[in-house]
Amino acid sequence: MEQRKLYRTLENITKEVPKFKKEEELLCYVLDQIIKNEEINIKGGRLWKLNRKHDAYSLSRQMGNVKLIKDNYMLKVEKYPIFKKVGLFRSLIAEETDEYLIEKGIYHYSATGVGDKFKLKDKKGETYFLYKYVMALNAKSLEGDLLNTLNIISMTLSSILRTKHIESSVKENMQELEKAREIQKSILPEHEKDFGNYEMFGLSVPDKIVGGDFFDYLESEDKERLGIAIGDAASKGISAAAQALYVSGALKMGAGFQNNINSVISRINNLVYETFPYERFVTLFYCELLKDKKGLCQFVNAGQNPPLFLKSGKRKTEKLSSTGPVLGLAPYQRYYSDSINFDINDLLVLYTDGIIEATNEKFEFFGEDRIKESLIKYRDLSVKEISQRLLQDVTLFSSNGIYSDDRTIVVIKRVK
Repeated sequence: MEQRKLYRTLENITKEVPKFKKEEELLCYVLDQIIKNEEINIKGGRLWKLNRKHDAYSLSRQMGNVKLIKDNYMLKVEKYPIFKKVGLFRSLIAEETDEYLIEKGIYHYSATGVGDKFKLKDKKGETYFLYKYVMALNAKSLEGDLLNTLNIISMTLSSILRTKHIESSVKENMQELEKAREIQKSILPEHEKDFGNYEMFGLSVPDKIVGGDFFDYLESEDKERLGIAIGDAASKGISAAAQALYVSGALKMGAGFQNNINSVISRINNLVYETFPYERFVTLFYCELLKDKKGLCQFVNAGQNPPLFLKSGKRKTEKLSSTGPVLGLAPYQRYYSDSINFDINDLLVLYTDGIIEATNEKFEFFGEDRIKESLIKYRDLSVKEISQRLLQDVTLFSSNGIYSDDRTIVVIKRVK
């Protein structure tokens, strides 16, 4: 399943989570819903819980199509090093090493960490990490995009637990939220930007006081390159705003120099993973324009909604699909770059979830096709007018809808 769709499916599942007093009950409920969802490649699982001494995991629950093992079966951390690897990488696929589990017919498995992450030291003084819970999940196949699926499940469930802790202990402080809103507004650039042969215009409208969307224009020191970024933090409220601020700042530091954009995004991914271990992921599209006549545009798409590229004189758009996973799922991810070439009057529109997933009273999505239609209809207007009319179309469409989200659009046009 496509990453954004998987995340949205999990988010819809978690909206219906009953009020459980125990974390294990909540996790098992969500896991049961995941197993029942035929679109997700998970058919069963086991939930392991770290003990208070942080030296062993015991079996908490078994669900779905799994090989049953005895209740409360315990695995010592020192004799089962996979737990430390989960603490480092979040998710992995491995061969079983425990003799009892092998006797039960478990030879290969996939595992992902969930919940709080504890920083510990072994007898040699070396640091390692352990998650409070580890889910060993049975998939229909151990190949393909399974690791990204596991990472998204881990991050979503961990965020649910953290959010519930916060909700039970903290009330919203409007004065602090207002400060956060002002800080967030300060990271957004001026709407309009001219660079070389290009004009661009961006709009960002938060759904709440603060939001997780952002866009930015990043000019290199030699003024010969311009980076354009659009991002969406999947967390909510202040957490999302903090992630957006962090990623925007990291981009400013990395993109201004003569750095390979693949390595810049890879380093930012590691920073997001280390800095926000309990938050949900961030999606990002980043492209660079040059002051040349060839119109070369290189880009990296870290799980962001595919931007739409409209060639002059044509009525068909090209989608700039993902070239790597979303930011913050796991460390040491690889990102690849791709490229397009702008001719005069070619258009590129970047947008976030709040545009494509805006809904009307029938709970129909605005959708990608409507964006394409609007882009073709307004193609001859200025970038400012195109951006404003696209946003206006979305606003009118969703005026009687229930669901809403932050909305951000950036339109880029080559004018000469």
